[in-house]
Amino acid sequence: MGTTQLETVQEPKYWHLKTVLSEALDSDFAVGEILPNERELAARFGVARATLRQALEQLELEGRLQRRRGVGTTVAPPRVGVAVSTTQRDWSDGGEAWQLVDCTTAVAPASVVAMLDVDGDEPVHIVRRIRVSHGQAVAAELLYVPSLSVPELSAIDAPSGPVRARSVLRELHRLGLDGQDRSVELGSARVDDAKELDRLPGAPVLVVTTRYLVAGGTAALSVATYRADTCRLTFGDSGDLKISHQGQERQAS
Repeated sequence: MGTTQLETVQEPKYWHLKTVLSEALDSDFAVGEILPNERELAARFGVARATLRQALEQLELEGRLQRRRGVGTTVAPPRVGVAVSTTQRDWSDGGEAWQLVDCTTAVAPASVVAMLDVDGDEPVHIVRRIRVSHGQAVAAELLYVPSLSVPELSAIDAPSGPVRARSVLRELHRLGLDGQDRSVELGSARVDDAKELDRLPGAPVLVVTTRYLVAGGTAALSVATYRADTCRLTFGDSGDLKISHQGQERQAS
């Protein structure tokens, strides 16, 4: 058999540099240490700054490096382990879990409207939460809830804010969910998410989209943005989706 086209492609320079840099991170730098600037690194390894930048971006994507506002590029600590269950939903907040930030009522983006199967001009409840693990914000969530999913929501409840958010989640908790479906994809941090997660806009993130189903329809839609440099998502034998620490796994509860 002849060689395929892919077999004749040479390894990109930035990919080889990424390997060299990864070894240097293990031997020459400590967790949290700030790397020299791009000019110094490019000179040290004898490469163009464009090649260096590609290698650094790949190492950031793999969770080896972090870019921090006002600090620079630092060596990342081991990934934080937090669990995400596909079999049940905890609508509570606090502790080492989701913490309520705000709740508003507004028209959802077109992509969300299509998944919720509501009219394009119909306002929905939008609950914003932050997921905290080991004292660090690792995810930001927008939870979209149509009014039909929480018909008993009192009109006297606060119109916005955490109090309103608790009321929405309380009513949502009373629903008997039939199931859920979930997708995970690589994305870029939006400005709001980047600020809350202490990331730079455009930094790599993992976007977990979950539809919660009742009677064949969508009762709520969650769009959760996880730090790609902090979290690693895996599937366990039970089918639960988990985020695990490097070298460790914790079963979703």
